[in-house]
Amino acid sequence: MLFIQYEKCSTCKKAKKWLEEHGLSYTDRPIKEENPTAAELKEWQAKSGLPLKRFFNTSGMLYREMNLKEKLPAMSDEEQYELLATDGMLVKRPLVVTEDAVLVGFREKEWEETLL
Repeated sequence: MLFIQYEKCSTCKKAKKWLEEHGLSYTDRPIKEENPTAAELKEWQAKSGLPLKRFFNTSGMLYREMNLKEKLPAMSDEEQYELLATDGMLVKRPLVVTEDAVLVGFREKEWEETLL
């Protein structure tokens, strides 16, 4: 299992604690240093079944500074994947990638149903 997180993010800290409390082993990947590639994001989005918009950190400063709420609707999916791949701070976190599933953000009930 791949756990992609930003160490200063309180939600990521909660999620990491949850994984450890449930004895789940994972590979830790810091999103700022090892940003997901456009190809990874495309694969994960397809596997997750979620709309691409869910992969954006809509509450992040960078998202707001870039005025992406206004710009995203006019962008193609390809352009959005490329944009997400430019900076880990644009990507919603934490992300958990398993063989069968991709979880975006930390919702305990969803994590329990998928990972336990």
